[in-house]
Formats: sequence, structure tokens, C-alpha cells
Amino acid sequence: MTQNIPAHGSNIARKDINEIYKWKIDDLYADKESWQAAAQNLKAELSRFEEFKGRLGDAEILLQALQKQAQLSEEISKIYAYARLQLDADNADPALQAMSGETESLLADFNNAVSFVEPEIISLSKDYLESCLAESSFNEFKFYLANLLRLAPHVLPQEQEALLSQASLAMSAPAAIFRSLVSADMEFPPVTDGKGNTANVSEGNYLLNMTSADRTLRKNSFRTLMGTYHNYRNTLANTLTGQCRVSRFYATAHKYEDTLTASLAEDNIPTELYHKLIETVHNNLEPLHEYIAIKKAALKLDELHPYDLYMPLSSAGESFACTFEEACERVAEALAPLGEDYISTLKHAFKSRWIDIYENKGKRSGAYSWGIYGVHPYVLLNYQPRYNSISTIAHEMGHAMHSYLANQAQTYTNSDYSIFCAEVASTTNEILLLEHTLANATAEQKIYLINQFLEAVRTTVYRQVQFAEFELYTHGEINAGRSLQAKNLENYWLESNKTYYGPALTADKELASEWSRIPHFYTPFYVYKYATGYSAATTFAEAILSGKENAVEKYLGFLKAGGSDYSLNILKNAGVDLTTPQPVAVTLQKFAQKVQELKTLLKL
Repeated sequence: MTQNIPAHGSNIARKDINEIYKWKIDDLYADKESWQAAAQNLKAELSRFEEFKGRLGDAEILLQALQKQAQLSEEISKIYAYARLQLDADNADPALQAMSGETESLLADFNNAVSFVEPEIISLSKDYLESCLAESSFNEFKFYLANLLRLAPHVLPQEQEALLSQASLAMSAPAAIFRSLVSADMEFPPVTDGKGNTANVSEGNYLLNMTSADRTLRKNSFRTLMGTYHNYRNTLANTLTGQCRVSRFYATAHKYEDTLTASLAEDNIPTELYHKLIETVHNNLEPLHEYIAIKKAALKLDELHPYDLYMPLSSAGESFACTFEEACERVAEALAPLGEDYISTLKHAFKSRWIDIYENKGKRSGAYSWGIYGVHPYVLLNYQPRYNSISTIAHEMGHAMHSYLANQAQTYTNSDYSIFCAEVASTTNEILLLEHTLANATAEQKIYLINQFLEAVRTTVYRQVQFAEFELYTHGEINAGRSLQAKNLENYWLESNKTYYGPALTADKELASEWSRIPHFYTPFYVYKYATGYSAATTFAEAILSGKENAVEKYLGFLKAGGSDYSLNILKNAGVDLTTPQPVAVTLQKFAQKVQELKTLLKL
């Protein structure tokens, strides 16, 4: 292991991790007593909030209610974060479990207290709300109110909305059954690896097995996992049918044409964008086909099977091993094109304990960024000395800087960026790091890095658009009054994989069952956002690195805009127009270029 990395790991107690490697939780509240006082004060404020109910037809009262709601929302976000961040760092601590439980109850109280606000606003006359929008005193809430006006035709009378709300628990059954089946009841038989040893396969370790150098382990894991899902194919076709029907019911109840229109309405996304995204990807499948052929040749395989797709072409990721401090320096160097102010804040974050760095016993796995208005973002890591962890720092600090800059530039109400925009900043940082690292890499390291990029585009753009296209098929069947038949779903999925991956992939019959394990399909029509977000990030990174005029200023403007406008408008103002195929085409052209670079490096 690289020197100067402190002791850490799944067996190290939280108390034994040096404080300098833990996030500074008392930036939120000085101590638990201060947190408890804030929680008690919020409870008292919530009990008085009902005084606004039925009075929002008075512009002055409406403004006071919106201001108070924003204040209470900001406070509950801090109270909630104080408890949850600590629990995520040590899930085994009973005191932290109790704190988190208290906070969950308080959050429910907050949601109940303010639940009348939006239905009451929507019930008010359009002329009255437009007169409020014309007043400067409502500037902070103009986008919020204008968006409610846009959605008003799809909001039912309060009694009907209440009835739909009461039905939501029953309507959640298909997704709940799917989760219970695959997480609790479904058992995967053990498999054997290339040495004849027994190994486990589960959803938790499946991807790890798929990146193993042991091809026998990969093949057996693939066949066992897919075969187990195949055994439940009829049940899973029924749960998916149920979910699609639930989604259609809510869409039509709210006076939308179909589920696609209803799903995209929240972000004010035209359905044409969704269809153009699929069309653009279909027009650029040839580079993916070539990449799969290159992978087949590089791995020296007579046949490339689905269980070979995730196999790395190089193990050079370990050659980037360094301490966390060195990793931060590399990230800062890579992000230097974003300007001195950005880098100054980034370095301040590294030094001021915004980040919880190392693994400890009971700590949540993975990584995330948690933006908190009026304080600063917190970032959870489980740092390991390899390139993926350096890239994770860049990724999560992209989120953190997005939150920080938006919070600095916007009021609380307008600060929170949408899910549609959420992955743009993080992915932009990843791409800037990759390009910077490539410039100083050895040939073997370049193979590793380019393969990293190609896999990111394959799984985040191509694969997610394949998912998006599959959703059009499943919901189209429901719209036509049909149920989803397992055999038809399997046939469609297998042919889809042949179309996307091309002739170099041997599409084993077991692959036909893959649709049944995808949890995304139980939240309709959102996976396309991964593809659009990645494409926007690629476009930003290309403009920044090529020195395009005002590229950095426009990008920083995007970060600072937060949630002050619709996502498409914010991106368009920054130079990325996702209503056109151009950003997606730029991404896939870059993919094609990197495929050729990889081919040259591999001497194929």
C-alpha cells in the first residue's frame, strides 16, 4: 500500500480515525444540545404554520407564508443533515440511530405542516397569481409560482388529490414486490471459479465478478444470476405490468396524454427531446460496434460474450496509487482551467474538513456529496489509493462545488438544482481529470484511462438510452391495452442488445432475462437523464479545454444558476442546447475518437 495512508478499513472503529480525516460536523451545530434546541424550536414554529391556511388569497399573507416555509425548510434540512451525516459515518451507533429516527419524524411533521400550501395556491385564480408575480416583493418566488401555474391544469381538486394520495401506498405494491423478491426472497446458487473453488454470486457482488480476470467465474456468475431471474420471469413480467399500469393511471388522472408526457412534465422537458436522444444514439451505433470488436480482439477471444463486456483492458489503475493529499493536488491541477476562484474554494474545501475521507467500521459504502444551504457541502468518501478513487474525488467535488456556488449566488428557494442537471458538474470534473491525466500517462496507463472513458460512455449514454428505448416499448404496450408477456420482453431485450452492441457480441440466450433485474424500470422515464447529463458535461469539458470564448464563464454561470429556472433554459444559457442533437452527437464523436486512439495504442 502507498505510504502515509493512515490506518482505516471495515474493522477500524470510528473513534480510532484521526479527527483531521473526518468531516467537521460542528459547522452545522456546535453540539448535540444546540441541535436539540433547533429541533424543539422548529416543532414550535411548525405548530404555528397552520395559521396561514385558508388565507393565501391575500398577497401579503401569501408572501409571509412562502418566506416562512423557506425558512423552515432551510432549518429542517440542517437538522436532518446533522443526524444523517453522523449516522452514515457510523451506522452501528445506537445514539445516532435514535437521532436519525427523531429527525425522520420531524421531517414528516414538516411535510404535513406545509402540505396545504401548493394545493391552496393552485386553487387561487390565475389573475391573482399573475398579479403577485408582477410585484417585486415576490422576486424570490417568481420561478416557483410560475412553475405552479404551469402545472396547475394537471392538479386535481384537493379532495381528489387527497384520494390519490391515500391510494399511493396500495399503488406502490408492484415496486415493493419487486424489491422484496430480488432483495430478500430470490436466492442465487453458489458458483465455481476457474480453480474449482466455490464462490458466491449476488446483486451485491455481481459487477465485481464481471470485472474478474477469471473468465470461468464471470461466465458462471452471469449464467447463474440471469438463470435465476429467468425462473421468476412471469412474476417479474407481472410486477412490471403492474408498475406501468400504475404510472399510466396517475398520468391520465392528472390529465396527461401518457406516462412519458407526465414523467417529463416535472422538468418541463418536451417529449421530442426523448425521441431525438434515441434517434441520435441509433445514428451513432457504429463506434460502439467497433469498440466491442476491439475489446474482443484485445482480450484475444474467439467469441465475446456478455460476461466479457465489463472486463478491463488494463490493470494500470493501481499505478496511479497515491495518498489522499496527493490525489487532491492532482484533482486541483486537472481543474485549473476552471479559474483561480474555483480552485481557491476547492482547496479550502480540502483543508477545512468538508470531507469524510476513509472507511471505518459501520460507515456507509460508496461516496456522495450533500449540499447544505448557509453552511457548506459535506462529502463522504471511502478513499483507496487507485485512479478510481481520485476520479471519485473529482466527481463528488463537482457536486459539492455546484451546490456551494449555487447556494452563494441564489436564495434558498432558487438554489437547489434539478436531477436533470445533477450529474453535469460531477461528470465535467471527471472528464477534465481524465484528459489532464492522459497528457502525462504512459502507453499502458493511456489504455486504462481511455478504456475508463469508453466504459463510462457505454454504460451512461448507450446503455441508459437502451433502457430508455425499452421503456417506450413497455409503456407503449400498456397504452395499447396489452399486458407485458415475459416471452415478448425477452425477445425484445435480446434483439435490442444485438442492435446496440453489434455482431462482435455473442448474445447468449441468458442475456434475454436481463430486463427483469433493472430497478430503474419501476421509476418510469428518468434514466435518459444520465445520458443527457453526460452529454452536457462532455460538451462543457470540450469547450473549456479547447479554449472556446467565454466557455469557463458560461459553465460557472450554469453552476451558479442552481434551480432558478428550468433545466433546459439554464443549460441553454450556458451554451448547451439539449433540444438539439448536438451535445449528444459531440459526446458520441468523442467516443468514436477515443475508440481510434485505443485501437492505435493496442496496435490492432
